[in-house]
Amino acid sequence: MSIHSTRYSGRGVSADKSEVHEAIKHLDKGLYSTAFCKILPDMVGQDAQYCNIIHADTAGTKPSLAYLYWKETGDLSVWKDIAQDALVMNLDDMACVGQTTDFVLSSTIGRNKHCISGEVIKAIIEGTIEFIDNMRDHGIIIQHGGGETADVGDIVRTIDVGFTVFGRMQRKNLIVNSIEPGQVILGFSSYGHSNYEDSYNSGIGSNGLTSARHDVLDNKYSDLYPESFDPQVPRDLVYTGSKSLTDTYLIDDKEYSIGRLLLSPTRTFLPLLHQLVQQVGPQIKGVIHNTGGAHTKVLNYCSNVHIVKDNLLPIAPIFQLIQSESNTSFQEMFEVFNMGTRLEVYVEDNPEVIARMKSIAQALGIAAQQIGYVEESVGERAVTILHADNKYHYKK
Repeated sequence: MSIHSTRYSGRGVSADKSEVHEAIKHLDKGLYSTAFCKILPDMVGQDAQYCNIIHADTAGTKPSLAYLYWKETGDLSVWKDIAQDALVMNLDDMACVGQTTDFVLSSTIGRNKHCISGEVIKAIIEGTIEFIDNMRDHGIIIQHGGGETADVGDIVRTIDVGFTVFGRMQRKNLIVNSIEPGQVILGFSSYGHSNYEDSYNSGIGSNGLTSARHDVLDNKYSDLYPESFDPQVPRDLVYTGSKSLTDTYLIDDKEYSIGRLLLSPTRTFLPLLHQLVQQVGPQIKGVIHNTGGAHTKVLNYCSNVHIVKDNLLPIAPIFQLIQSESNTSFQEMFEVFNMGTRLEVYVEDNPEVIARMKSIAQALGIAAQQIGYVEESVGERAVTILHADNKYHYKK
């Protein structure tokens, strides 16, 4: 069944953003059409050996979930994580083309002042600075250029948190997706506890949170916090789960609150990609950040190939919870959520390079394994996922 006829689209969101892609299909794609981010000529230094990258993104609907948790518990720390969510959605996309340091960023926050206090804004700013400081410890330089906080209660129900990030780099260091038959795919885990994170990360990221929160959380929140959702969403799709934010879920013999699992900050792969680019950069043929569109995202950056993912990392517990609460098909789950594998790197089938990449990830506390391969396809781009004796096929 197409995702456009499912609960996801019924809530006013799209996994593959087909309408957006249709609207922009005739726009200039930059210097390299298959690059994960649009690459521009160097407008700063007017140097043909350099290029510019500018990227804008937000934390999506995850702030609405943070709002619920904050109102229920009074815990302001979740807003610091929202800053990371919005930052990573920009920085990690840019890292996919080889820009892994020397960023300049600016924030844009739109809030409903009736719902969002100044202490929330302060926590978001503090979270931004803490993330920048953490990345500096890994050799990644990010300069904060300020930003704008606007009181726009007429159009924002609670709060919207976004960043715009700029970078300049040498073209010779770019990673431009050249995904071809014979290559293999290394997958890197979005969940677990890396050595640059303070605690266990569920791997939820910042995509699919509209469905995640509505499918998991109890309907009582619709009456308590009507400002936390779009009133145009059909009532039978609003908070249809069985869980409370403070309910616990057992993972590896340790209990975590449902709210905290859903709000785990989007893991950044910057420390990993920074080292991969430095140590094996020329061997990398493609990098895909499985955000919007999840495991079908790669279809936007290749042609006439069949991507086979036959050995994905184990599905993270948070996605098992979402699937059990919603009864969503795995066909749809793999199209909406990263499912535990949020970063894919495409390389030639070279055992030494593959071993080196796994070793770099392991040293950072990130699980990694070969998750699939690329084969030739005639007349279409396709992804096939083999999971638990089932086959899920997607094509363009």
